[in-house]
Amino acid sequence: MKHSDVLRRPLITEKATLLKGTSNAVCFEVDGRANKKQIQEVVEKLFKVKVVEVRTMNVSGKVKRRGRTAGLRPGWKKAVVTLKAGDKIEFFEGV
Repeated sequence: MKHSDVLRRPLITEKATLLKGTSNAVCFEVDGRANKKQIQEVVEKLFKVKVVEVRTMNVSGKVKRRGRTAGLRPGWKKAVVTLKAGDKIEFFEGV
């Protein structure tokens, strides 16, 4: 798996913003096949920071209805990456 395929997008949510302020952690949507070691290597290489810990979780897709028809949104994988004290990722600033 290429480095560019591991990270899909940063998650800028209310909970992710709180995590960034309290424990210096950032959240990403990642490829479902990526493991913690791959995620750590990619974040360290792309953003030039030191990663302390990576936590991953599989998020289930939600059931959505339109009239009588029910559908299911796809599930995805989320990674919470804790950075070393003093390190930060710039595109999360001002959020």
